[in-house]
This record gives sequence, C-alpha cells and structure tokens, in this order.
Amino acid sequence: MFEMVIGLEVHIQLNTKTKIFCSCATSFGEAPNTNVCPVCLALPGALPVLNIQAVKKAISFGHAVNATVHKKSIFNRKNYFYPDLPKGYQISQFEIPIVESGELYIDFEDGSSKRIGITRAHLEEDAGKSMHHGDESHVDLNRAGTPLLEIVSDPDIRSAQEAILYLKKLHAIVRYLEISDANMQEGSFRCDVNISIRPKGDEKLYTRVEIKNMNSFRFIQKAIEYEFERQCDAWEDGVYDDEVYQETRLFNTQTGETKSMRGKEDSAEYRYFPDPDLLPVILTDEMYEEGKNIPELPDEKKARLISEHSIKAYDAAVITSSVDMARYFEEMIKEGASAKNAVPWLTVELQGRLKGTTIANSPVDAIKLAQIVKRIEDSSISGKAAKEVLDHLMENSAKAVDDVIEELGLKQVSDEGALLSMIDEILSANEDKVQEYKGGKEKIFGFFVGQVMKVSKGTANPGLVSKLLKEKLSS
Repeated sequence: MFEMVIGLEVHIQLNTKTKIFCSCATSFGEAPNTNVCPVCLALPGALPVLNIQAVKKAISFGHAVNATVHKKSIFNRKNYFYPDLPKGYQISQFEIPIVESGELYIDFEDGSSKRIGITRAHLEEDAGKSMHHGDESHVDLNRAGTPLLEIVSDPDIRSAQEAILYLKKLHAIVRYLEISDANMQEGSFRCDVNISIRPKGDEKLYTRVEIKNMNSFRFIQKAIEYEFERQCDAWEDGVYDDEVYQETRLFNTQTGETKSMRGKEDSAEYRYFPDPDLLPVILTDEMYEEGKNIPELPDEKKARLISEHSIKAYDAAVITSSVDMARYFEEMIKEGASAKNAVPWLTVELQGRLKGTTIANSPVDAIKLAQIVKRIEDSSISGKAAKEVLDHLMENSAKAVDDVIEELGLKQVSDEGALLSMIDEILSANEDKVQEYKGGKEKIFGFFVGQVMKVSKGTANPGLVSKLLKEKLSS
C-alpha cells in the first residue's frame, strides 16, 4: 500500500594529514583537546586557511561519480549553536558546492541494477565531540575542523535494501579512491537517513523525518524498517499529521526504535551567508584535469574480472565490493590459483572463518590461500583436507602451507600402485558385494569408494579411486 522515499546524507572524513582550515593533525584516538589551535578553538583573530588536499580529494570523487565539478565554489557559514561548535557556526558549502549532479549504480543479486542520483557533494568542517557522563558533559575538540565531504543522494531509494546497497557502493568508491579510510567504527563514514512514505502510485513527497548519525549498515537497515512501519501505522490510524512531522530522530540500538531528538531546521534557519574570511575556491585547469586520474573503480573492475576470468557477475560484484577483497583476489590469481577455485575459497571458505575480522586483517594472506587452492588443483590434497589446512593456518598463520599438510598427514595418495593394493584387498574381502554390483546393483559402488577412503584415512585421491575401481569392477 505504501512505498518509502529515502534520501541519504553521508559524511565522509577525508584522510588528509591536517585539518581543513588549519595545520592541526587529524589523527584519531589522541588525548582530548590536544590536536587543537586558535583556529580550532575559534579564538578571536584566528583566520582559516584552506587545505588544498581536501579540495583535490573532492575533485576525484566528483569525477568518479560522473558529476559536475564546479571550477568555482564558495564556502558559507552555517549558523547554529551547540557545545562542540566553538565558533557558533560551521564552515560549509551551500549555494555552490564543489560537486553536483552525479550518479552511481547499485547491483541486485538477479543481475539487474538501478541508478541512484547524487544531488551534491560539498566540503565542510567537522564539529567536535560531546561526551556525557551522568550529570556532566565534556567536549573534545580534536575532531573539530577535520575535513568532511558530505554526499547527498537524490530521493531515489525505495527500500532499506537499496539504501544499504547504495551505502556499500559509496563506501567502496571512496576506499578505491583512497580519499578516506571510511572506518565506520571511528565515525569517518556516517550517515543521516531522510525518510518519508506515500501511497504507491502517488508522486507527491510527504513529510520527511531525519534519522541522525548512524555508522553501522545493520543498524541503518533496522532504523529504516522501524521508521517506515511507524509512519505507515500513523497513516493507517489517521494520526499521520500529529505523529509524523519534520524532525530529527535518533535510533536506539538496544530497543530497535527511533526516538524524537529535536525539530528539524529548514535551511533558512541556518542563516547561510558567504564566509568573509575565505575567498571563493577557483580550480585551475591543471587541478581539474589531475582529478580525472582516478584508479579502476568497482564497476570497471567487476566488468574486467568477468571478461578476463569468466566468473559469474554476482561473484565479481562480491569480490569488488571491497578494495581489500579485490586486491586479495588478484593476488591469488597472480600467485597461480585458478579464478574458478579462488572465488569460493575467498568468498565462502575464508570469509566464513573471519567472523567479524576484515579481509585486510586476515591471518591467512592471499599467497597462502592461493597455495592451498593450488594443492587442491594438483591433487596434493582433497577439498576436505584443504579445509583442515585452512583451519589450522587461521590459528597458526606463521606456518607454511606444505609444512601443515605434512604435519597433519593430509597429503593425498595418488600413487596408483598403492591404491590398487588397497582396492584389491577390499574387493577380496567383499566378494559378495562385488557380485551384487556386477549383477546390476550399481548404487553399491559408493560402498567401495568409502572403504578405500576409510583404509587410507581419507588421504586417497577420490577421483583416481573411482577410476581404478571402475576398471577393476568391469574386468
């Protein structure tokens, strides 16, 4: 009956060494209020000086999403009062952002895709951080002045699934570009969700609610699902106008509910005006062209992997969803593993064992996983034995693959003479079953294979065992 209409505002901390308007470090985890200076603290007479590296990173992003990169943009003062904003205003961009009218495509499991428009991306400074301890609140201004790129999507998203796909694609793009570490736990990739509902088929945009400051894909999805149900219930109960109004809400991760935080301001209430301390940003032709020199991005890499290695589109999408996974996969191929086998061992076997650890922190590196795959391919070990090797290496990453195979006694027996000796012994001990097989009871073939595997303690090459058994039983 209803459809959701979602627009996302994503704040990305750019990975410059210094802040956007001063030379203070942007390092994370320092003692409170140590990475500060007169500019961060808004002391009288302190003047901002723009960090050109932040501008260059914004230009790269603009080109990556097929956007218009304005050669002239303006910094404004966004006026509001909050304890962690010492100036009483935030330096941001309003009328003319550096990036405007871009796009990216999200991919679905069935192979289809959807275009999501990007309204704008503008540079601004981050605020400080308020911390609450009982009756007291403390303010840490280390983060104040950290360069942000705020990326605003068009209201093109129609489900929680689409929102997460968009965020993951955006996350991948900024990591591929190396303009941000996009660490969600540290708050360098965080999202505000603007959500409204409307009857299906209606083109009107109704009251939107903002869910503020989320940095977890899982919680973003849950917050969207809860807020959608809340607004639908209000409409159906006839209290939509009373319960759904323009406001900022917070998501409670414990209860899974959104709660009202404050009324949502309109842009007029921020009293934007050009910052008199900062000149307009004028890009030179050289800077503009330099920004086009960007690395291979997820969609391009996906297409290349499909073309070069004949892997499925879905597998290619999974691999390229993370720059670290893409690099890991390509290193496996470089090491000599086949793409056909590298895909499941990376995306299923290794990923299933990481349990929350990122691929970048995997105890088993790409070279060792490739060596495991190669040992399967040259019949040194079976697939089952390879899993045991991988399990062992997850706990003992310093060991060599071949040493683990030897240590665990997993080397596959492919010596025909040794296997024939086992087969003859088993057939002699089970002449009644041999006659049953020759009499047409072919299902019993699995029994013979199982007996050989049992005698060899799982080390016999099952493919070769089957071949030799068939030859023996047909003679």
